[in-house]
Amino acid sequence: MDGDREKDMKKKITALTLCAMLLAVCVSANAQQPGKVPKIGFLVGPSRSFFANRMESFQQGLQSLGYIEGKNIAIEYRYAEGEG
Repeated sequence: MDGDREKDMKKKITALTLCAMLLAVCVSANAQQPGKVPKIGFLVGPSRSFFANRMESFQQGLQSLGYIEGKNIAIEYRYAEGEG
């Protein structure tokens, strides 16, 4: 009978240990802070319409590298509109 009690106790200890480990993993995963999103400044002298096709190519190039605007990268566009 003592052998059965030992087996039951070992099962309980194993189950409790696994539960504690799973809880620790879940808590640490939720506690991680989201990474800082990189920001790109897109500065252009002429107007937006002048660079429209180049901007599209630029965005496609970023996407081919795994960057999606608004998800894992931010882009700020600025145009001089011929001034300056």
